[in-house]
Amino acid sequence: MRICIIQSCYIPWKGFFDLMGRCDEYVLFDSAQYVKRHWHNRNRIKTADGVQWLTIPVIAKGKFEQPINEVEIEKSWADKHWRSLELAYQKASFFEAFAPTVKGWYEQAEKQSLLTDVNAIFLQGLAGLLGLKTRIVSDKTYPAQGAKTERLLAIARAAGADRYLSGPSARAYFDESMFAAAGIATEWMSYEGYPEYQQLHGAFEHAVTTLDLLFNTGPQARKYLSPQV
Repeated sequence: MRICIIQSCYIPWKGFFDLMGRCDEYVLFDSAQYVKRHWHNRNRIKTADGVQWLTIPVIAKGKFEQPINEVEIEKSWADKHWRSLELAYQKASFFEAFAPTVKGWYEQAEKQSLLTDVNAIFLQGLAGLLGLKTRIVSDKTYPAQGAKTERLLAIARAAGADRYLSGPSARAYFDESMFAAAGIATEWMSYEGYPEYQQLHGAFEHAVTTLDLLFNTGPQARKYLSPQV
């Protein structure tokens, strides 16, 4: 069983779902520390005026070590984000097809007080539209102690995994030998070689929310989710 253990992100880019879709189980690693100016509470869209950030306002001042699953949302935000998406993508080929569903997620998200619950709504929703069969669970399902690799290993073992797929940025701290000693093979994700698709608003940009992919390609989105070999 292949597992990935990743902190939740807000409407993440296609590489996130590519990694998730290669796994049998995705563990939302939201007991990890929240990091300002990361992807936990923000992502990018393409607009007529260039790339724009959509950021969920959260209460972070004086809470430097709080875990993601304790981060509270500061004020109303969802309607503003939806209006920005509508303005940016209303001319996209499949916007009308997906708009009611995505708008429904925003209406549901507005009622949440915790960032982790908001992210879960979009992660589950987007995975469903992309046709991914990966099981999504909270890391609360597998209580684990320790730091960094030790903690990830405890979760992987509790889940019964024999393969662990990680994003490339984890190489800086990840101790592969610990997983090997436990009989779990470590595999590394590559985000190189994604094909371009017909995108609105100028030159192609890979590093934007997966909503961009869905609104522009619709039922063909899945084929742009994997790098070309």
